[in-house]
Amino acid sequence: MPAETVVITGATAGVGRATARAFARHSARIGLLARGADRLNAAAAEVRELGGEALALPCDVADADAVDSAADAVERQLGPIDIWINNAMATIFAPVAEITPEEYRRATEVTYLGCVWGTMAALKRMRPRNHGTIVQVGSALAYRSIPLQAPYCGAKHAIRGFTDALRSELIHDNSRVHLTMVQLPALNTPQFDWARNKMGWRPQPVPPIFQPEVAAEAIVFAAHARRREIDVAGPTVEAIIANKIAPGLLDWYLARTCYDGQLTDEPEPQRSDNLFTAVPGDFAAHGRFDAAARGFSNELWLSRQRGWVLAGIGLIAGAAAGWLSGRASRRALPA
Repeated sequence: MPAETVVITGATAGVGRATARAFARHSARIGLLARGADRLNAAAAEVRELGGEALALPCDVADADAVDSAADAVERQLGPIDIWINNAMATIFAPVAEITPEEYRRATEVTYLGCVWGTMAALKRMRPRNHGTIVQVGSALAYRSIPLQAPYCGAKHAIRGFTDALRSELIHDNSRVHLTMVQLPALNTPQFDWARNKMGWRPQPVPPIFQPEVAAEAIVFAAHARRREIDVAGPTVEAIIANKIAPGLLDWYLARTCYDGQLTDEPEPQRSDNLFTAVPGDFAAHGRFDAAARGFSNELWLSRQRGWVLAGIGLIAGAAAGWLSGRASRRALPA
């Protein structure tokens, strides 16, 4: 893989941090966009240690002008942007009625509009060159919402709608800029220790849980495979299919299971959260669920091997058809 210029929003923790590491191993030049200075410096040092080039850019993705200025800085110092990854997010664990208008606005501005501003900044530079890939980091929750995370689910649904509309426009314009979305499962990231939480109990991902490196592998693959969308891991596929087949039944099931499923039996200690300001410290990629998290996805492996799998199925089907045809011919011969 030739060295590429990559921009990652929300690059200093969780999925973004794991993705920066993955690209750094391919000697990428990486623009790291995030708010926390401590984590920006730590992530940049890590990228350099792994063989990449890093540019740390303090940036709140809810500010469109700041995102565009960061894109300018990347192109001045690292070169034309090849890949832009919209990963930054914010969430709130609370019932709808207990979330304030200011909290809704902020979560939406970071998660949804941050993606829009990043996409616009990337397109502004990629379209004249007719080259580049934009990866939207989505979620199973872009198809199937769950209780206690309405702002986040709404934002992920909005990203999918925005992305589908833009994709059609790019096709209409015969643009070679590629737009893809990666739908993630529950992940072991630090968000469960710094997201705003009004439930009184420590939050957790809904099992089964996967390591952020699984997501990073999918994002790097999506950046090069020119697929429309990639669903990572079985729970993502199951949620999407179940919502298409029986959405009403799923409403009832999630009402019964998804409150307790997102909460541990540990009381939530007093702590700061990252909704409006960055939490200090270096949280890196992993959260506190290493013991329960899986480091491999069979579904992602199959998706990556899709060409070989389809070829194998074709060969087996052809051989079976030949065998059946030969058997039918032998039966048709006179005694």
